[in-house]
This record gives sequence, C-alpha cells and structure tokens, in this order.
Amino acid sequence: MSYKTIPDMFFHSVEKYADNPCLFDKINGVWDGRTYREIGESVENIACGLASLGIKKGDKIAILSTNSSRWAIADYAITGLGAVTVTVYPTLTNPHITYICNDSETKYAFVENAEQLDKTQTLVKECKKFKGFIMMDDSESNMENVIGFSTLIEKGKTYKKVSGFNFRDHGKSINEDDLLTLIYTSGTTGNPKGAMLSHKNLVSNVKSGRKAIYVDENDVFLSFLPLSHVYERMAGHFSAFSSGASTYYAESVDTVAENMGEVRPTIMISVPRLYEKMYARIVDKVNNDSSIKQKIFWWAIKVGKEATPYLIKQKRPGGILGLKLGLAEKLVFSKIKEKVGGRLRFFASGGAPLSKEIAEFFASANILILEGYGLTETSPVISTNTQENVKFGTVGKPIDGVEVKIAPDGEILCRGDNVMMGYYNNPEATAEVIDQDNWFYTGDIGEIDDEGFLRITDRKKNIIVTSGGKNIAPAPMETALIMSKYIEQSIIIGDKRNFISALIVPTMENVNKWAEDHGLSKDLLNDPKIIQLFENEIKESMKNFAKFETVKKFKLIPDEWSVDSGELTPTLKVKRKVVVEKYAELIDSIYKE
Repeated sequence: MSYKTIPDMFFHSVEKYADNPCLFDKINGVWDGRTYREIGESVENIACGLASLGIKKGDKIAILSTNSSRWAIADYAITGLGAVTVTVYPTLTNPHITYICNDSETKYAFVENAEQLDKTQTLVKECKKFKGFIMMDDSESNMENVIGFSTLIEKGKTYKKVSGFNFRDHGKSINEDDLLTLIYTSGTTGNPKGAMLSHKNLVSNVKSGRKAIYVDENDVFLSFLPLSHVYERMAGHFSAFSSGASTYYAESVDTVAENMGEVRPTIMISVPRLYEKMYARIVDKVNNDSSIKQKIFWWAIKVGKEATPYLIKQKRPGGILGLKLGLAEKLVFSKIKEKVGGRLRFFASGGAPLSKEIAEFFASANILILEGYGLTETSPVISTNTQENVKFGTVGKPIDGVEVKIAPDGEILCRGDNVMMGYYNNPEATAEVIDQDNWFYTGDIGEIDDEGFLRITDRKKNIIVTSGGKNIAPAPMETALIMSKYIEQSIIIGDKRNFISALIVPTMENVNKWAEDHGLSKDLLNDPKIIQLFENEIKESMKNFAKFETVKKFKLIPDEWSVDSGELTPTLKVKRKVVVEKYAELIDSIYKE
C-alpha cells in the first residue's frame, strides 16, 4: 500500500485486480457487473470527456445521485484529473443545493436523472461559475448545457485521440496535500460548512482502516449508505476498491434485506438503525412463535452469550459449551445468518451510537458488529473495534496514526493525518474547531477506559442541563427507548426544564396489531389503553437510569420522521434542533400540564 493519492490507489488496483469483478448494479432485475479493467477504461474515458469540457486541476464538480457504479466512475474520473468532487445528497432541496454549488464554485454537476435535473436546472442562472450538467442515466433533455453520460464517454475517446491527453501521466502530477473533495455538513444550525478533505486525509484513513480491519479481494460489499457521506465513501468505496473487493449497489434502502439475500455480502457498512430494525423483526417473530420455539431461541441466545468470548476471538469453545453451541447454531443461528446472506464476516457500524444490547445479541449468534467512531472532518474514522479486539459499548481504540485525548470538560480531541484541511471559505469556523497544535475538537463527550477503548457519551451540544442543574446525556436514553418494539423513534427533552420528557414516534405496525388484539379500532394514539401501553414500555426502558434521568411525561407523534420531511439526516440521525422547533408548541404543552 505505497500509494499516496486516490489516483495512485485507483491505478494500482486496476492493474493488480484487472480481471476481478468490481462494481455491480441491478438492472432490470439482474445484477450487472464489470471488472476492474472495465471500470478503469470507463473512468479514463469520463475523465478525458471532462478534460474536453475544460475541466482542470482544482475545478469543482458535483455529484447528485443515489449510489451506483456511475457514481463511483464519476468520482474517480474527477479526482483523477486533480479536480474536486463536491458530494451532494440527492434528497436535498433546491435552495440547499444552490448554496452548496455557489459556495464551492461548482462548474458541472453529474445528476442522476430527469427528476434531479428538474430540481437543479436553476443552477445555471443562480450559480456564478456553473456551466452545465451530465445526465447519469443518459435521459434526453431539451435544456442547453446538458450532456449524457455515454456521450461524455464518446467525447473522451475522441479527445484522447486528438489531443494525446494521457490520464495516467496526469494523475502522477497530483500531490497528497491537494484538495480531493468537499463534503458539506448537514447544516442544522445555519448554512452547511464544506469540509475540505485532501488526498492525504482519505488515503491515511483507508490505510489505517485496512490495517485495523482486514479486507481482501475475496470480500463482497453491499453498498446502501449514501456515497455522498464520507463514511460510505471511505469504507465502502475507496477501501473496497483498494483491496480488490466486489461492490454491489443496493437498489434502495427499502430493498436492503432482499439484496442481502441475493448478494450474500461478506462485509456491510451501516448505521445502527439497520441493526435496530433487524433486531426488532427477529424478536417480534420469536414473540409470535410457539412457547417451545421461544424457549429454544432464548436458550440458544444464552448459549451464544456464554460462547461470545471465544467467538469474537474467532475460536470455538470445547466441552459441553461447544456441544451446546453446535446445537444452537443448527436450530437458531443458521437461520439468522441466512437472513444476511450466510457468509457475512462482519457488519460495520458508525454514524450514531449502537446499543450494547444489540451488539451483544448479534455477537451471540456469531454475527459480529464492529462499531467505530468518527466525523466528516476526520475522514471519518477516529477509532474502531476490530475482529481481534472488541469491547461492546465502546467505539474501539484509535486507529493507527490518530491521537485522541479527552479535554478537561470531557470533549474528545483528535489529531492526525485524517483531520481535514479546514472549512472551505470559512477560516473563522475552522479556527473554532482546530487549535494551534492541530487538535480537532469533535464536539462529542467521551472517556477512555483503562484498556484504551473510547466510549462516547453524547454530542456536547446535546447535553441537557435541567433547571435543577443535572447534566443528562439524551443519546443513551433514546437508544434504550427505541429498543421497544412499539417505539420507532424518540427524542429526549428537558434542557432548562424541571423534568425529562420525550417525543415518541410509535411503530404503527406493532401498535395496530396490539390494538386489534385488544379490540381497539380508532383514534389509537389518544386511547387510554395505548397511552398505558407506552407508559409501561417507557418505564421498562428507563429502569437502568437514575431517577432524575427518567422520562416523566411523553407525547406520541403520529408521523414518522424522515429524510424527505427534514427531521432526519441522510444517514438517518434525528435532527434534534429541527424536531424541537417543529414541535415547540407540543413540547410546551407537556410542561404546562
């Protein structure tokens, strides 16, 4: 792994793994894949096509699309020219996209389809540097300044012949300190900030990540988190490519479970919400099984927990425990493993806290979830659990080349080659998070235990201080609440208030079933029996918290929070500020009762 830039890594993999299967899309119900050599040719042609449009080193090119091989090809073509990829979440609205493209001085944008083009066609008039669009699905448009993806490939072939432009030679002129990408924060408190990540930033994270967690050309990734986000981009895009692995792009978030069965991945990158939903589905099914099946299931989980210290070290216990484990695997665990494809080596989890209970549950079935931690500004990984060194309830130890320390107020500080260059066009914001000694202030509160494992408490800005002066971290409480089969989402309230309350989004499928079993049919969320059901669930969820932390009152929210309605980030984290503002009157009513 001697490469220092992303183009170096790209060319190295294309040569080393030329005939290996590389990227796969599902087209008309069939998985269509191409080799590393074929992807290399497409990237070169797109890069030459961009060069024919006048794109030069340092120019900004946006990608506005869901995950696909064409997303990956566009990214490698842009960065191979020394230009800068500006990643834009496809769920963003026109005002947000316009701000990002204006702030970044974007010249062209790859857009997925006509829908995304319609949403962004005003960029030509509203953004000073903007010149045009590349249609990734090759759909036709009557607009000027629009070119199809395939047409750009043909332009690239012609340009290469006529100009003699050598893509590989050009790639050698790129330095590790050059800007690679601009990734804009979600911007829940004002305009988003563009984190500047260099080739060194991402390459250092790829190398250290692969040193911590082994990946090779036999691995198969299923990609569904947005490539616009640095987590999937580094782990499921750059790292997978650097190792010669195969990557399949899920059709959508809704088809992930189905695609897992088809693709049978060995590695999968996700946020905790996927594992929470998997856990809830498994437990709900068990609870509806016969009593004998329930007893067998929970017996198997108990055996698995006893065997976990062996399993996480990739060993098997001997004696009676070994015999029990074999039976548990045959009766229970084999069925759970089949649901995730049957050959999974591990899940990776990041982006939000993972419940210790869920991590231990899956580990007992010999399905390992490796939880890590990082931010966009740190490329992103700061620390991670590994296959050889796991401690549930923590985010592992700092990866190679990354220093971590805890400030006197509990904030986590990080320093290393993974820390961003700064925020684009925003030196003031940069100075607020990176000090003179290059320590990056993460905004997270945490602690390092005696074994060197890092544990995250919460976001510093999310810490609730009650009117009685008690400091409360809401994240562990919210995680405990959504372990209930009846609670889909939650947010803890109580800052400057005299007690803790919660907004609860019910899991309506399970609530409706409960209501049907109890003869209820209308106005369910106001029915006293449903209210009592949630009181009982909340009381059970809060049993391990101090009295001053427990939820005293709550309100049920009928509509699920989503990315489209604005309450969730593209990586499915709740935007606390947005939710609090949206339900301000409802929250006030809780404290007036």
